[in-house]
Amino acid sequence: MTAKLTLFISCLFGALSVALGAFGAHILKSLLTDDQLNIYETAVRYQFYHSLALLATGVLMLYGQTHAYRLMWSSASAYAFLIGLILFCGSLYLIISLQYHHLSVPWWVGVLTPIGGLSFILGWIFLALSVLKV
Repeated sequence: MTAKLTLFISCLFGALSVALGAFGAHILKSLLTDDQLNIYETAVRYQFYHSLALLATGVLMLYGQTHAYRLMWSSASAYAFLIGLILFCGSLYLIISLQYHHLSVPWWVGVLTPIGGLSFILGWIFLALSVLKV
């Protein structure tokens, strides 16, 4: 993934985090149960944190373009964070939506959340590897 694309995606996810946070605070607060609202807030919080992590990764990619080692691990980190954002946060949003509409949550949706969490962990490890070779 290129530095510009990483920065662009991080900005989109950051903006979406703020919008979803406001939506949850002003609209969903009266519609969801406390447990559902906690899950939703977790998704928004992790989305915002990892939008910032993606932003930092993009900045590192911009300044590390001459180092193939750093660029390789930074790019792997960006992909891992993006996968985590989609799987972890996306699965939590999907779970809340299904529960709100009184639909059963398919088993495979619950599997996506820990896979997304593992992607976040790998993203941080890859980011750490990218800064070892300064």
